[in-house]
Amino acid sequence: MATTPHLPAGKAGTDAYSVHVTPESAGWGHSSLRILELPPGGRHTFATGDSEWIVLPLSGSCTVTAGDDMFRLAGRESVFGGVSDFAYMPRDADVFIASQGGGRFALTGARCERRLPARYGPASAVPVELRGTGNCSRQVNNFGAADVFECDRLIAVEVITPGGNWSSFPPHKHDERRPGEESELEEIYYFEFADHEGVPGLGYQRVSPSGHGGGTDVLAEVRSGDVVLIPDGWHGPSMAVPGHDMYYLNVMAGPDPDRAWLIRDHPDHAWIRSTWPEQPVDPRLPLYTAPEQ
Repeated sequence: MATTPHLPAGKAGTDAYSVHVTPESAGWGHSSLRILELPPGGRHTFATGDSEWIVLPLSGSCTVTAGDDMFRLAGRESVFGGVSDFAYMPRDADVFIASQGGGRFALTGARCERRLPARYGPASAVPVELRGTGNCSRQVNNFGAADVFECDRLIAVEVITPGGNWSSFPPHKHDERRPGEESELEEIYYFEFADHEGVPGLGYQRVSPSGHGGGTDVLAEVRSGDVVLIPDGWHGPSMAVPGHDMYYLNVMAGPDPDRAWLIRDHPDHAWIRSTWPEQPVDPRLPLYTAPEQ
């Protein structure tokens, strides 16, 4: 890889973006992530180039324009406050983002071949899934999941883990193509944490070598704005410390001809799934649901 897998807040930024991960900077072929912070009245223009993009408000609202297509995104107060609407932008387009009140916006990208039309994704159409039970309970906002919203290559979802819970567990991988069983996908984790009485939150992320690919090995303390790059390996758990809810945005893409999220659980830990039916889902979840249409 061209960089270290764990990028603390501020280490992967540029003048335009607080986070700017490209295939070149990550040392892989497809996945990208930019975090755009705009002041009130702020504006930003970017070219999509050879990639498709989803513009997702993390906080605040904005308008997104490409050619004759313009979408008003109502957004949300924070990632812990609700599901957001979003806009899909095709490759080979010039995109203009403007925010009257300011905000923070994720640009999730993937190199692609097809040029699909620009589209609006309403918050009301985002499936909110509760995954796991007990202290493995977490919430998944499947706004850009492979079976939910059409893209050429891009897969993107949000995961919220209540404080004290373990997410991305059992550890799993998707670093080799095994048709019908496992996808080959590069993955980006972008983290935010809920503060408690002004104290910043934190968590921990583990990635261990799978024996396939480059042998990524990470045990990182992660905080708001941090990024972890996962080109290969068993990833998980993602651990939220007690008292601080954890959010992460997953961005995935890869070379497989089929756009699918097929994973293989770590054989030492896959058994934990069999215990889930015996336990209730964490009563703190869902943290919120999608608004009604």
